Amino acid sequence: MMDDEQLLGAYARGGSESAFGELVARHVDFVYSTALRVVNGDSHLAQDVAQTVFIDLARKAGSLPDDVALPGWLHRHTCYTATKAVRTERRRQGREQTAMEMRALDDDTRPAWEQVAPYLDESLNQLNPADRDALVLRFLKQQDLRAVGQALGISDDAAQKRVDRALEKLHVLLKHRGATLSAAALGTALATEVVTAAPAGLAGAVTAAALSGSTITTAAVIDATKTIAMTTLQKAAITVVLAAAMGTGIYEACQAANARAEFQTLQQQQAPMAEQILQLQRERDDATRQLATLRDDNERLGRSSAELLRLRGELARLRREANESPASKPTNSGLSTSDPNWQPNWIALRPFDLTQFPDSTTSITCSRAMDVGTATPAALLQTWIWAQRAFDAAGLLKCWDFPEGTTEEQKLERVKVFQSNEAYVRQNRDRDRATTPMESKLRDLFSLGDDYYLAFIDNTGPTTGTWVGHQMFRRVGDEWKVSLGRRAK
Repeated sequence: MMDDEQLLGAYARGGSESAFGELVARHVDFVYSTALRVVNGDSHLAQDVAQTVFIDLARKAGSLPDDVALPGWLHRHTCYTATKAVRTERRRQGREQTAMEMRALDDDTRPAWEQVAPYLDESLNQLNPADRDALVLRFLKQQDLRAVGQALGISDDAAQKRVDRALEKLHVLLKHRGATLSAAALGTALATEVVTAAPAGLAGAVTAAALSGSTITTAAVIDATKTIAMTTLQKAAITVVLAAAMGTGIYEACQAANARAEFQTLQQQQAPMAEQILQLQRERDDATRQLATLRDDNERLGRSSAELLRLRGELARLRREANESPASKPTNSGLSTSDPNWQPNWIALRPFDLTQFPDSTTSITCSRAMDVGTATPAALLQTWIWAQRAFDAAGLLKCWDFPEGTTEEQKLERVKVFQSNEAYVRQNRDRDRATTPMESKLRDLFSLGDDYYLAFIDNTGPTTGTWVGHQMFRRVGDEWKVSLGRRAK
């Protein structure tokens, strides 16, 4: 089957009427549809425009460039011809348009196609030639992507991308015109509504009229003239009827138009309000989740505070006993490493010899803490403080010693819970802004046996004074870790 360029060349070089008739049959639907949109639905005027376009095509067939995309040229020339025809009959066309709008008024909604049709062709002509040709071939000519790519000289994938980009640009232009449908809805409307079948016999009349303009066939010219005259008389009759109807209902039409304008304004005002409602709902859900997390953290902190008070009491008692009877310090004989329900035997606590950790009494300024590894308790303390203040997930995981059987997912969840503690974030920021930086230092280590030690840490803050914190430290190989649960069996 011959393509458009071959058919056009056959007519331009040899005057083949069959070739020109095939071109008309191929393109008359989309030319008529384009004209119908530009002239606001006047089918008779659209037929006149279609005839004029194909007459001009027959006259200019030999002068068109070799690389011209015929559908694109026909669309552009149809828009020009239809606009010119509308301009010459402006007054009558305006009355017809008013009457059509009056009949098409409804209470609340307009179909998607009615939002697009009045501005589609003008918006298409604002696109660059490549984008316009892609949309004309894909939607107005209803060709598949393979045919579009062949016509434009590109691959199927490139044709798909060009059509998508051009459709998005067209959506933006139509949005400025008041069309509220999405890009996907625009594509659906173009695919289903843009082409209207031409009236029966129009292709033959157009072919005869076009060929009569180039071959000066008297009979064909008379037939075409009769067709044009007939449609003009019909238009004149319709105009008279519409003008009479419009004279009786002009006031009601104005009122209905005002009501529709107010409704559209309300719709535009409701759109941002709906978006704000959705945003508030999302923020409410986030706040609910954060509140649940904070409640869990508060419960854990409450339990930790009670445990801290108990440990302080035990420590004070042990110190008194140690001072009163140095020779009777308890041993670790009461500790068990095989019992799964093992709990520390606080009576067996004994001070750990800090002299083997010369840097253990070094004061650490929290705002200057850094990652110094975990080789000693003091190094672990500084690295741990740095990881907490920086919310560094890798640093926290390096410092923490999880119970046996903890999965990687559970470890990461522990990090997320720690990072979501907003109260802790605010506390650290307040410390940063204070004139006196917060300091922490390792105060005492008490052995619990099997490389487990209870660490007491002196913390001095600019606004909170001095308080003692406690944490379980554990030797793991050559490193120290912050224990988060029972020791392993």
